Amino acid sequence: MNKKYLKRLDFTLLIATVGILCMSLIIIGSATHINTPSDERYWYVQRQGLFALANIALAAFLMNFDYKMLQGYGNKLYIFNIVLLLAVMIFGHSALGAQRWIMLGPISIQPSEFSKLIMIISLATVLNDKVGKINDLHDLMPIALYVGVPFLLVLKQPDLGTSLVFMAIFFGMIFACGVNLKLLGGIFGAGIAMLPVLWHFLKDYQKMRIMVFMDPNVDPLGSGYHIIQSKIAIGSGMLFGKGLFAGTQSQLNFLPENHTDFIFAVVGEELGFVGVTFLLLLYLVVLWRGIQIAREASDTFGRLLAVGITSMLAFHVLVNVGMTMGIMPVTGIPLPLMSYGVSSLTTNIMSIAILMNIQLRKKQLSF
Repeated sequence: MNKKYLKRLDFTLLIATVGILCMSLIIIGSATHINTPSDERYWYVQRQGLFALANIALAAFLMNFDYKMLQGYGNKLYIFNIVLLLAVMIFGHSALGAQRWIMLGPISIQPSEFSKLIMIISLATVLNDKVGKINDLHDLMPIALYVGVPFLLVLKQPDLGTSLVFMAIFFGMIFACGVNLKLLGGIFGAGIAMLPVLWHFLKDYQKMRIMVFMDPNVDPLGSGYHIIQSKIAIGSGMLFGKGLFAGTQSQLNFLPENHTDFIFAVVGEELGFVGVTFLLLLYLVVLWRGIQIAREASDTFGRLLAVGITSMLAFHVLVNVGMTMGIMPVTGIPLPLMSYGVSSLTTNIMSIAILMNIQLRKKQLSF
């Protein structure tokens, strides 16, 4: 990378990101070491760390290229996204009642994770010439349909959590595009009015998740078990936590999915209020830098990319933290850069890399 570029790297964003990744490896190690054979005790940590380094190296290489090149591939990426999601329906591997994964040798990838970043790039391409021009439903419908196709394909898997991320990206980006606020308010109003009707289209397990959100004791040994154990874990951590490798809920395997969707509960139990506050501050820095990068972007495409990425990350953090604390329904959304998972990790590191690329080129360099 050119030295002039290196000096202009967003080190605040970089340090916050690396800080979250380091916490992730420590907590994944703590959450999994006791429940795996001794010869594979740190397999999850090694695998996550290896892919993190590989993605960081790839991101550093891609930093040499101007992010504006992505605009020329927006439509092609959209078609690739649709093909990839259709491939999941045909060749996908099923687990936990959902068909979301494709096996590539020893690696299991989740295309819906990649589809979020691809959707951001594609939608930014479409919206680039529509700033200030979305004033009524006639203007909005083609854009909604554009997002609606991959949204429905992800919902079909079924993956309600990721499909809701698509909605967060959609609304965040059209807001940045200058959509008529009365139109936006009307959409939200209509959505709320439709909730009783949509209830009848939900699957039984989705209905149960909402009922459990209202009262986990409706099904304490089934759907409510995750929330109950997560709240116990976070609450028992108190101020300073029980210490690394000493959390009873996690170490004794009471807390399900403790290295993936519910990793925040492990942070709360083992590092306490101090630990979760530090982690949330790191996320706050990442989101703050995302907003600043969007404001300072040198072009509309870059601004829309930054808004889309920041909307995605903010929604992930809010929903994941909320569900582990019992103030959001359980949706299976991972905590960015923290939860174990190759697909999620790759998507998030590439997203941060794009943010840094936009910031790097907010002004043309003179040589």
